[in-house]
Amino acid sequence: MTISTPITSNTELLTEIKRLKQERNAIILAHYYQSPEIQDLADYVGDSLELSRKAQATDAEVIVFCGVRFMAETAKILSPEKIVVLPDMDAGCSLEDSCPPDQFKAFREAHPDHIALTYINCSTEVKALSDIIVTSSSAEKILSQIPADQKIIFGPDKHLGGYLARKTGRDMLLWPGVCIVHEAFSETELVKLKAQHPDAPIAAHPECPAHIVAHADYVGSTSGILEYAKNMPGDTLIVATEPHIIHQMEKAMPDKTFIGAPGADGNCNCNICPFMALNTLEKLYLCLRDLKPRVEIEEGLRLQAKKSLDRMLELASASVGQGDLGAKK
Repeated sequence: MTISTPITSNTELLTEIKRLKQERNAIILAHYYQSPEIQDLADYVGDSLELSRKAQATDAEVIVFCGVRFMAETAKILSPEKIVVLPDMDAGCSLEDSCPPDQFKAFREAHPDHIALTYINCSTEVKALSDIIVTSSSAEKILSQIPADQKIIFGPDKHLGGYLARKTGRDMLLWPGVCIVHEAFSETELVKLKAQHPDAPIAAHPECPAHIVAHADYVGSTSGILEYAKNMPGDTLIVATEPHIIHQMEKAMPDKTFIGAPGADGNCNCNICPFMALNTLEKLYLCLRDLKPRVEIEEGLRLQAKKSLDRMLELASASVGQGDLGAKK
């Protein structure tokens, strides 16, 4: 009987992860909100859909998705032939939790003349109940292609839906979900921080409440914020989204200064996503070693969910409008 030697250091973990990745013909994906050590280990770092599409285009047999559950499910929807594992299956999402499929189904049935335009931060079951999925970078462009007289349900993020409604003038029926991370930013503390850095622009994710977005010079997806950081005037940026994206900013632009927007007391860690934080190097190693926990989706459900994703990809690639939510002012 062989007794394996316990792995006791990050160096050993990194060595074993790299060995197993090659042995399994695996690809490691990391969302921008993952810890820096996981981001640095990944083959690709990015937004959730962008990562799933990159993995789909590779010949990898195994996808290790370091993110949250709905992201790994999206990868499985697009790549059913691949093994998809998530380091911690408890890595959920407050937006997904806010929108139980049975309640969403009843809501849709109560408004039969509405189509469901649904943010990608939702379960596979909710995707299957939706007409078109959107991301924060494609939502406005897709919305611009829907007839003005078509009634729309937008869920599960009421803040993203509210931002789109204010910007486009569309009257949408909003599902009352929120992201607990973006809810945690304090307007009072943000104003104080801006007073300390009056020349620094503010970049905010549209999952932020309206009172935070109102102070932003740029509103967009995580990848959009990263691009804005590269091209912004000046050398200091205040960032109102999950702060782990700052790691990519500092790597790409070491000559600039990036400051995370503050939480309620000015310096709390309440804007760090607790679900993303469940993924660790040790869990990443174990899921590569054991090829579990695996994401499995019943085929009929997968195909139904894929319809709304395919519709999004079709509309997002149309040559109409802009691809990101864009500059606010």
